[in-house]
Amino acid sequence: MTVVLDGARLTCEQVHRAAHGSGILLGSADRAEAAWRTARSLSGPLYGQTTGVGANKDVPVEATGLDLLRSHAGGAGPLIDGPRARATLVVRLNQLLTGGSGLNPGLLPVLASAVNRGFTPPIRTYGAIGTGDLTALATTALCLLGEIPWTPPSGPGDGLAPRYALASSDALPFISSGAATLADAALACHRLRIVLTAATAVAAHSFRAIDASLEPLAQAVQRRPDQAAVAAGLRALIGATTPRRVQDPYGYRALPQVHGAALDALDRAERAVTEELNTAPENPLIADGRAWHNGNFHSARIALALDALRAALVQTASLSAARLATLTDPAHTGLLPFLAERPGLSGVMILEYVAHSALADLRQLAAPVTLGTAVLSLGTEDHASFTPQAARSTLSALDPLETVLACELVAAVRALRQRGLPCDVGLDLRTADRPLDADLDAARGLLPGLTYRPHAGAGLPVPDGPPPGLTGPPAPSVDGPSPQMAAETLA
Repeated sequence: MTVVLDGARLTCEQVHRAAHGSGILLGSADRAEAAWRTARSLSGPLYGQTTGVGANKDVPVEATGLDLLRSHAGGAGPLIDGPRARATLVVRLNQLLTGGSGLNPGLLPVLASAVNRGFTPPIRTYGAIGTGDLTALATTALCLLGEIPWTPPSGPGDGLAPRYALASSDALPFISSGAATLADAALACHRLRIVLTAATAVAAHSFRAIDASLEPLAQAVQRRPDQAAVAAGLRALIGATTPRRVQDPYGYRALPQVHGAALDALDRAERAVTEELNTAPENPLIADGRAWHNGNFHSARIALALDALRAALVQTASLSAARLATLTDPAHTGLLPFLAERPGLSGVMILEYVAHSALADLRQLAAPVTLGTAVLSLGTEDHASFTPQAARSTLSALDPLETVLACELVAAVRALRQRGLPCDVGLDLRTADRPLDADLDAARGLLPGLTYRPHAGAGLPVPDGPPPGLTGPPAPSVDGPSPQMAAETLA
C-alpha cells in the first residue's frame, strides 16, 4: 500500500513499508511553500545563510551554502543498507512537508521520485552525534547536485538519476535534521513491535511444555495496563492447564510484569519517534513570519527513550533464557535432561550456550548512550545526545533478541512433542542429536505472526480462581504427562 506523506501522520510502520518499496505519494506542500516565501522575504542575520555555522556563527558570509554541503559530506565507515537510506529520504520529505525549513519546495517531487525509483544516497555509518545528521544529508544533497553518484536501484533502472539544482540558500535548511537517526529509530520500533508480540507466543509454548501455573496471569493479580495485556494475551494463547507446582520460577511467574514493562518502553519510544517524524526540526525555524534560532534539532528525548527500551529488551530476553533452562530440566518437563532422544545424549544442551551468547551481546548493546557527551566546534556546541548511536544499537538489538527467543521456541516445541502435547509450529520433527542451526533459522523466521493453538478451547478466558490442580486432584507426576494430555494428538 502506497504511503502518503503529509507532514502530520507518518508512522513507524509506514516508514518501514516505504523503506521496503511500497512507494510514496506527496500530500499538500502548502506549508512548505509558505515557509519558502517567508524565508525569501527575510533580512538580517540568518544562521547558516548570511553567517557561517558552528563556531563561525558570527562570521558574515555570502552564498556559501554549496561549500557547506561539500565540507559536511565526509562520513566514514560502511555504507548503510538500502532500506535505511530510503527511510532517511522518506523521513526528511515528511519533515519538509510540515513547513519550517524555508527550502524551495521544488525539491520535494524530485526527492519523492528518488524514493519511488529506487535511488538511494551512499550514506556512511559514522558522522552524527545527535545534533543533526549532517553528513548523511549533505551527501544526499550532493547526489541531487550530481557531485556524488546515487546508489542505483538493484533491479532495472528507468533512466537518469534524480537531479535538483539546490540553491545556496537551500543548503542548511536541507541538512538541518536528524532524519537518518529517526529513520533507524522508526524501523527499530516497528520491527520490535513484531518481535515483542511474538515473545508472548513463544512463552505460551513454554507454559504448556512444563504445565506452568496460570495463577500469575489471573486478572485479579494485574496492576498495570501493560502487565494486564501480557497476561490476557497469554491466557488466550495457553488455554487451561493442570499445573505441577504451587509456584514456578520467575521466567513464568514474573513474565507479565517484566514483558509488560518492555512493551510499555516500546510504546513510549514509538510515541516519541512518531511525534518527531511529524515536526519541523530545523534551525533556524521559519514560522510566524520570521526565523527562530533554536535547538529543536537536539534529540535527547529520543535517545532517552531508546536507552530505556534497550534495557527493557534485556529483561525480556533474560526471562526467555531462564525459561529455556527449565525446558532442559527433567524436574520441570518430566523428560530426559536437555530433551535428549536417549539417556546420555546432549539433545538441545547447546541452545543455552547460544542463547547466553546472544544475551551477552544484547547486554552490551543496552549500554546507555545518554551517559556520554561531547564539546565541539570551539565550545559552541557543548552537548550531544548520541541518539544516532542509540538508534543503531536498537536496530542491532533485534538480532540477539530474536536469537534468544528462537532458542526458547525450538526447545519448547521439542518438549511439547516429546510429551505428546499439541503443537502446530513447523519445525523439524527429529529429536536425534544433530546441528540445530537450521532449526534456529527456521524458528526466527516463524516469529512474525507466531501464535499458539494448543486445543479447541484456546482463546477462552481462564478463571481468576486457582487453576485446576492446585485445589482439586493431585497434580500429575513429573515423570510424564497425564493420561489425558498423552491422549491428545499433534495439531
